[in-house]
Amino acid sequence: MRITGIELRRVAMPLVAPFRTSFGTETERDVLLLRVVTPEAEGWGECVAMSDPLYSPEYVDAAADVLRRFLIPALPGHVDAHGVGRALEPFKGHRMAKAALESAVLDAELRAAGRSMASFLGATADRVPAGVSVGIMDSVPELLDTVAGYLDEGYLRIKLKIQPGWDVAPVRAVRERFGDDVPLQVDANAAYTLGDAAHLARLDEFGLLLIEQPLAHDDIVQHARLARKITTAICLDESIESAAHAAAAISLDACSVVNVKPGRVGGYLEARRIHDLCRAHGIAVWCGGMLETGIGRAANVALAALPGFTLPGDTSASRRYFTTDLTEPFELREGHLDVPVGPGIGVEPIPAVLDRVTVSTEWITL
Repeated sequence: MRITGIELRRVAMPLVAPFRTSFGTETERDVLLLRVVTPEAEGWGECVAMSDPLYSPEYVDAAADVLRRFLIPALPGHVDAHGVGRALEPFKGHRMAKAALESAVLDAELRAAGRSMASFLGATADRVPAGVSVGIMDSVPELLDTVAGYLDEGYLRIKLKIQPGWDVAPVRAVRERFGDDVPLQVDANAAYTLGDAAHLARLDEFGLLLIEQPLAHDDIVQHARLARKITTAICLDESIESAAHAAAAISLDACSVVNVKPGRVGGYLEARRIHDLCRAHGIAVWCGGMLETGIGRAANVALAALPGFTLPGDTSASRRYFTTDLTEPFELREGHLDVPVGPGIGVEPIPAVLDRVTVSTEWITL
């Protein structure tokens, strides 16, 4: 496939409510979109890097810079999605930027072939169960009201963000209010140390699906030690940046669940490799989210339809985060989201909405 040019587009997407985690609070998503143009079709990709290097070392300005200076110029004259990975392999890190470029090329390739992303990845479901991630609140009553609202909407799983000082009490309150039948998990975003093991063990009594990334992103060994000190299943997120990392974690018994975020691992092709590896070893996987617009959400829903994704992911409906999405909104139907069936990611940006939220554009000719 010959690429004639690539557009870098920055958009500002206000969130319907502040989203607070252990590493900060977001009120607006600063999103970098890529539009790959070929003679046959156009493809879209979304970079999930945040404005600041808090979740990972990557951030939006750096992603745009490495794309224009190194990654895009490295593409050969004719390339497909698999060739993108080979061309970018010499450059260390920058997985979110690489993922956005690979995704846009893959979308264009599949649109030209008239094939859906779900079909390409090997999806076996036409809809996926949806969970929701609930940020840290100012009070337990506020948290309970928020959780009640999401359950009323039909979400099938609740994830609570936690941090030291906001963990056992809110989890207990949610369990007491909504009962043991509500699938419930927590996400620490690396806020604890192994010295907190006894405290984290207090969460065992609540029958959680899992505790996500309790310790540092770069310490799989400590997670293996923690796994022997608590009974709640450990899920790794930030620690898993590739299939090789997943294999290491599995071999060390550092986790029994993996959160697969395509942007974090360098793209949907690597995400599929992690899915296949985990499925072969009996490790549960689910699809995480990075507050994506409809462009990124469509691809995530396609991924979450693979057979190894046995837990509800963070593939929430569009209105969970945005009053108006860039695409036709993803709607919750009986706790599920429909898998797009059109060519490529199966959705298109709405021009008027895209224009309204665009901050800047940059065209790069190949």
